Amino acid sequence: MTTLYLVRHGETVDNAAQILQGQQQGELNETGIKQAEATRDKLKGEQIDAFVSSDLKRSVDTCRIIAAPHHKDVETTPLLRERDWGDFTGRFIPDLHDVAWPDNVESLEQMKRRAQNFLTYVKTSFPDQTVLAVGHGIINKAIQSVYFKKPMNEIPKMDNAEVRVYVL
Repeated sequence: MTTLYLVRHGETVDNAAQILQGQQQGELNETGIKQAEATRDKLKGEQIDAFVSSDLKRSVDTCRIIAAPHHKDVETTPLLRERDWGDFTGRFIPDLHDVAWPDNVESLEQMKRRAQNFLTYVKTSFPDQTVLAVGHGIINKAIQSVYFKKPMNEIPKMDNAEVRVYVL
């Protein structure tokens, strides 16, 4: 059996400014770096065989901080990218209430397919290992939705640098 430590990246400049980042790279702010360091310190004694991250900078940076005491490389995958918000990308989140969604926003069904593909990838690539994976708020919610076979709106939001553990 494979154990998955699912982590959300640390807080970014855009998180703090309430900007919808989507698949933009993002930059950890000072709080986000401290959050990643706290997660690193909490997990430094754990046996983690592999580190996987979204290929977006905010997740890669978070994962590298957490992986440092383990002296392991970080593998990246676009399967863990945040939701593609299409024309909403870069917008101030409070301005989006009651705004019609553009057609180019990634659907929940597309996200859940990516989430299922990610879970399959982890199980087949890292059998009987412990994997720490750093993703984003919405894709992590989709992964948990697939794992628990529940609607995404029933999955609690993950805080920045929060860790949840699942056996696959």
